[in-house]
Amino acid sequence: VQWGGAHVWKVAGKVFAIAGWSDGGTLGVTFKVSEMAFDILREQPGLRPAPYLASRGMTWIQRTGDEAMDDAGLADYLRESHRLVASKLPARQRLALGFD
Repeated sequence: VQWGGAHVWKVAGKVFAIAGWSDGGTLGVTFKVSEMAFDILREQPGLRPAPYLASRGMTWIQRTGDEAMDDAGLADYLRESHRLVASKLPARQRLALGFD
């Protein structure tokens, strides 16, 4: 838990998902996506470019509702976010973590 009470998930110290409650009581989940997925998802209801991260050119999406992405879809994107972030780790670190 960090950044004002948000739950933050990391792989080797690198963030791949962030979740926290909005003022309206909705759980917001933020995760990294590919450039192609970002272009598609940012236009879907219940999804938006992640505040702060996307404005800095990063391909992060925030799910604010389940209109376009159910929990199973979210789980798939969280696995992909983990993979995307882990793939950018140095080779030695990926090997030590059993990713290669």
